[in-house]
Amino acid sequence: MSNKFKLKNIPSIIYQAYDEMLDDKGFKMAAALSYYAVFSLGPLLIIVIAIAGFIFGEEAASGQIFGEIKNLTGADGAIMIETIVKGASDKTAGIVATVFSIVLLVLGSVGVFVELQESLNIIWGIEPKPGRGVWGFIKTRLVSFSMVAATGFLLMISLVINSAIALITMYMSDKFPGLLPMLFILNNAGSFIVITLMFALIYKVLPDVLISWRYVWFGAILTSALFTVGKAAIGLYLGSSSFSSTYGAAASLIVLFIWIYYSGLILYYGAELTQVYRKRYSGTELLANADGIIVPKVSELLKHAVEAGLKKKIETKA
Repeated sequence: MSNKFKLKNIPSIIYQAYDEMLDDKGFKMAAALSYYAVFSLGPLLIIVIAIAGFIFGEEAASGQIFGEIKNLTGADGAIMIETIVKGASDKTAGIVATVFSIVLLVLGSVGVFVELQESLNIIWGIEPKPGRGVWGFIKTRLVSFSMVAATGFLLMISLVINSAIALITMYMSDKFPGLLPMLFILNNAGSFIVITLMFALIYKVLPDVLISWRYVWFGAILTSALFTVGKAAIGLYLGSSSFSSTYGAAASLIVLFIWIYYSGLILYYGAELTQVYRKRYSGTELLANADGIIVPKVSELLKHAVEAGLKKKIETKA
């Protein structure tokens, strides 16, 4: 049933989303995502850097990415990711071997988005239609690769914003020093918008569900806010923790897993916020797209069974 959204309802939406995330085993899905992401990271970053590098050059794009990664995961995580990318981008001699390596590069880059799609379908209560065969497999990878391309495009937008603000800062620093705080705010606002667009695309494109942008923006904005706040917190944690003394040579890999796991939790929680918000305030029935079918969640079936059992007991006593 559709109700009018009120700000005072946000705490109950937040609690319900967390409750449903536990039911959907969101923590387990985030752990699986971190596993797939580590193997997809090298190919994904190579393609994203190549797309963004068309305008700014490969060096500028990679410098921007690794600079952001260093801010997020610390020096250890950035070094590990840079090593992974260098290994994945090694050139292989021979035309056949080169073509084969490009195919593997594309397939490897979509792995994390395929895992994301399956997990988001679980959150929405969607199952892929049976009998999709080879075309279903190909279509899933094409959709996932479109997200890889979108990531590269958004990085390009981020580079445009950062470059423009850097130029303005250089020009204004001597003449109008009082405007520097405003430019800092604009830079962070631009980053927030790009992150929000990324989450919105993931929530809109990947799950096999028909959902209005109205509900997508709600989840994407809240997720981006949580991600931005949590980014600073997890950065402080990773920076102050002595992973090197505890894990030795594996410290950088552990840092990488922790960061991806945390990001996965935020992403899945935002998806739960989106579907809870839609469930509460949409007056229409949830529909799957042509590739999916709606199925009852096990957690919801159990809740209904418990409620029906309690109601029967009360009626029996009465």
